[in-house]
Amino acid sequence: MGRVAVDDLRRRKAQGGKITMLTAYDYPMAKLVDESGVDVVLVGDSLGMVVLGYETTAAVTMEEMLHHARAVRRGVSRAMLVGDMPLSAINGSAKDAVRHAKRFVDDAACEAVKVEWRAGIVETVRDMVAAGIPVMGHVGLTPQTATEEGGYGVRGKDADSASRIIEQAAALEQAGAFAVVLECIPDVVAKEITGRLKGPTIGIGSGPHCDGQVVVIYDLIGLYERLKPRFAKRYANVADVIRQSVKTYVQEVNSGAFPGKAQTATMSPEEFERLKRGLND
Repeated sequence: MGRVAVDDLRRRKAQGGKITMLTAYDYPMAKLVDESGVDVVLVGDSLGMVVLGYETTAAVTMEEMLHHARAVRRGVSRAMLVGDMPLSAINGSAKDAVRHAKRFVDDAACEAVKVEWRAGIVETVRDMVAAGIPVMGHVGLTPQTATEEGGYGVRGKDADSASRIIEQAAALEQAGAFAVVLECIPDVVAKEITGRLKGPTIGIGSGPHCDGQVVVIYDLIGLYERLKPRFAKRYANVADVIRQSVKTYVQEVNSGAFPGKAQTATMSPEEFERLKRGLND
């Protein structure tokens, strides 16, 4: 099977199948995720929090995103690679946003970009698509502007806000977005949007009725401990494995157990004498 493409995702929806999507931020993780059969790898701006230690995703720069996207590209050979447009890249004019999106494609060899809903984004998406850049939309909870909108809670819990989210998803598709991420909205609202859109929906904290699911890889494996989203199922606790491994290393260095013979380059006394004579010569 070749690299996953937009048409493959559309076909998956038409056939009633599911789409899997995970984030990755570096080469080794990207390679593991890709080899495990994920359909889409997202270089998410979540890297600002889980990799770079920022308080929110809003601080991430385009240069930081491209740095990580290039590393992920080296590890991904089968999945579709999507670059997440940071807030700084879509805060200006549509022309500037298109220029930044092209950098994901040209400089990091991404197959598509993802944009969060905000005022004016429909026109920006239309311009990106006209420039030949596949775009994935994102509605519901939009982390880049969450603090301006009351924090990280569920969106679409009343009729007015649910209607707005439904309209936003439809507007993104009409502008040319091939898929839409639905974050933290009620499952019945996600089901309604999924039924209305021709392209696939990718859920995160929005229930089982979406065409696919996306999770931050560090939430999935238990590597990021500052936040523990309720909707993210933890399949492993890698943080504890790392912590215990490092503690054991510290203990063994202090006790002299490491390095042992297997980790040491050795030389016989005779060889050492010959070495010394050679050094003296």
